Amino acid sequence: MRILPTLPFYCLIVLLCCSLSACSSHNKSALRSSGNEVAITDTPDEEVSSAEPEETAEEELEALNAPGAWEYGINKTYSLEKLGIDPAKYDFPIMVNKQVLYYLELFQGKQRNYFTQWLARSSMYRPYIEAELKKAGLPSDLVFLAMIESGYNPSAYSPAKACGLWQFIEGTGGRYGLRIDSWVDERRQPEKATKAAVRYLSNLHTQFGDWYLAVAAYNAGEKKIDTALKTINAKDFWEIAASEGIFMETKRYVPKLIAAIIIARNPEKYGFTDIAYKKPQEYETIAVPGGVSLEAVVVTSNTTIKELRSLNNELKKGQTPPKHEYTLRIPLGTKELIAGNLDKLHPVTTTVYTTHTVKKDETLDTICSLYNISKTTLLKANNLRTAQLPRGLRLQIPTTTTKYVLAKDRLSPEERVARNNAKGSKRQQMVKHTLKPNETLVSVAKQYHVSPQQILHWNNISHQGKVKQGQHLVLYPALAKPVSAEKPEGATDAAKIVVAKNMGGDKASAAVPVLESAKKRSVAKAQPQPASGQKSAVPSKVVAAQSMKDQPPTWYVVKNGDTLATIAKKFQSSPQNIRDWNKLSSNALQTGDKLIVKKG
Repeated sequence: MRILPTLPFYCLIVLLCCSLSACSSHNKSALRSSGNEVAITDTPDEEVSSAEPEETAEEELEALNAPGAWEYGINKTYSLEKLGIDPAKYDFPIMVNKQVLYYLELFQGKQRNYFTQWLARSSMYRPYIEAELKKAGLPSDLVFLAMIESGYNPSAYSPAKACGLWQFIEGTGGRYGLRIDSWVDERRQPEKATKAAVRYLSNLHTQFGDWYLAVAAYNAGEKKIDTALKTINAKDFWEIAASEGIFMETKRYVPKLIAAIIIARNPEKYGFTDIAYKKPQEYETIAVPGGVSLEAVVVTSNTTIKELRSLNNELKKGQTPPKHEYTLRIPLGTKELIAGNLDKLHPVTTTVYTTHTVKKDETLDTICSLYNISKTTLLKANNLRTAQLPRGLRLQIPTTTTKYVLAKDRLSPEERVARNNAKGSKRQQMVKHTLKPNETLVSVAKQYHVSPQQILHWNNISHQGKVKQGQHLVLYPALAKPVSAEKPEGATDAAKIVVAKNMGGDKASAAVPVLESAKKRSVAKAQPQPASGQKSAVPSKVVAAQSMKDQPPTWYVVKNGDTLATIAKKFQSSPQNIRDWNKLSSNALQTGDKLIVKKG
């Protein structure tokens, strides 16, 4: 059955496509001047969308402003019984007038596709919202307030900068406990935003004692409604709707909600029989360190970045906020897998280059600003010693990308060196690092196994006091003198490799070689033992040779002019041994390569 309103307007011309915010306490002057502006956020473009119920707002307002279109109060000719509406099926007050009939017709007609989408999405959130409303003692029909606010889209933004399922503006959201900063926007998190909306609606009903006034205040702000009531000494919504005390955006809000409730509670009756209802998201949670990349978490489990972003819609930068542990929502059944794999992750950073041709009047500063890199990085990448850039000069612009790899087996020093050698030239091993909060030059140096002095030298910084949070640093770990490693305290003799990892998406530390003492003990047992007071029966040359043979591996950085033969001679070894230790396929070496070498 379709209810046809006896209104003289069905086909209307859309004058403007203006998205009006239906959030609480919004600024109406901002709405009227907002036009088609899009709120600026840190959220990726594909995850930001408009609040669908407001996309046709201008058309609706034009219709309701037409002569004779607005009807105040209840007209007895619109009998609920004659219209087939049973008010006992609703816990929100239901009445019908011209405006309600207009929206009943609009939802079944021109906005049918919209309403179908909203119904399909509603099943993802209705169980949780209705449970929270029931817990607070509020009408369960208020679940459809989120429908006319956002169309059940938790990523919806309005030009008035209202956001999320319940279209909170920042001020009201913060007032009701939602975290909103450069890392997180909890207005986009359905559960937390719902709790905030329920508290707000409860307070509004306590203040006004009437649900029509309460939801009108949710749209316009409680001060606006309170002032309108006092100005004309009114007692209900329809009285202030008949005045100039509130805007048409708020006047239409109540009849629109009533119509949405009537249809959504009986969709089949109004012709909505082909709805592909979506299932609620199922998830579990896991505590992860601050600053963890969602890309890294994806590598540890059988999930996708799209699914992880959807479950953690409040995250604005593709990673958890820094400093503190964060509770991350993950697909149901993946917690054990993720927990078991997080400590096996290691980042692989690669550098790629784009070419920039210097244009007229361009300077080093403008180019660095364009590509968000430091002057030192740009100069070093192009072997430049001056900031003067002639027109037409082709510059190589380095950018680093980090991917996360799940290590199946722990790497030996030889395997790690071979992997580094396979990356190519020293230019490809340049690393760009932005100093994070609480990081120091010393901690960064330890992370990349270089010295603080080397970092200062690479970045042309005179002393550590000039290194500040947010500063871009360029590092060349391949050129660094290796940091000597000692056997960790408490490590067993049988251990071969100890790998220390820093969770949070940072580099894994270099593997530390430890001697296989068990093997040495077996050799020692085979040697004749001297009697007490006697000299060793083993000749000193044999002992010396055995000692050299058991020398631990060390690192050697290839210098200009080095060859395998000269390096082998220096360490009393052979070129073949060095090739074997480093898994080299030829004798070719590059300055800056790091090799595993042993004496003897």
